[in-house]
Amino acid sequence: MTTEFEGLELQTLRLDEPQAHVLRVTLDRPQVMNAINTRMGEELLALWQRLIRDAGNWRCVILTGAGDRAFCAGGDLKERDGMTEARWRAQHEIFERAYFALLEVPIPVLAAINGVAYGGGLETALACDFIYAARHARCALSEVRLGIMPGGGGTQNLARAVGERRAKELILRAQPFDAEQGLAWGLFNRVVAVEELMSEALRCAGDIAANGPLAVRQAKKSIHQGLQTDLLTGSRFEIEAYNRLVSSKDRLEGVRAFNEKRPPQFTGE
Repeated sequence: MTTEFEGLELQTLRLDEPQAHVLRVTLDRPQVMNAINTRMGEELLALWQRLIRDAGNWRCVILTGAGDRAFCAGGDLKERDGMTEARWRAQHEIFERAYFALLEVPIPVLAAINGVAYGGGLETALACDFIYAARHARCALSEVRLGIMPGGGGTQNLARAVGERRAKELILRAQPFDAEQGLAWGLFNRVVAVEELMSEALRCAGDIAANGPLAVRQAKKSIHQGLQTDLLTGSRFEIEAYNRLVSSKDRLEGVRAFNEKRPPQFTGE
């Protein structure tokens, strides 16, 4: 796959298509445990914005890290050492925009945590739709140890995933946790051996990609938006999302394929 993306030469990300309609995004700075520097923040922002504007034929994204030591160790503290306040704020604005753009990507994004996920690395995974983790993965939102706090959605997304009280304990103590704990708390959907992680992620992405792409997008949007409001309003949003699919060619194809006892051939129309 080309390293050019919207005119930006990708230096910190690696993109490939491991199977049809699936985009794999690899954080590719293994020498520093895939820590997020300014360049990576810019490239992630450009990538997510492009998918928001036009996801093309992609139906699912897998986000992972290079190597088996780390998914992402968080912000690159060596780059930040000695930064002026103005430069720090400018860099963090890039990171903020990248985190929140990830939340708006219309197709499902699956995080495959293949090792350490600390700080902004865990926040990035939390902004994905769900998470598979390697059994040896270790995670934390440990920013308070550095005199700061999570600033990429961590206080909000972790609390929504594991509950207010546990999130407070993890964040305020800067407490690391392992993959089995994350699974027990409902933070991770699946925990497997690291050598099985990508095959499991690809199996999941393949299942998603085989379904009606318009239906998947509308269902994702309905779940996400509905949970931000009360049950009745969320249910009305769901019906509006459902009704937009009734006139689609994919809906006709799905019913036709069922009656003809064959796999559907969805086109996203």
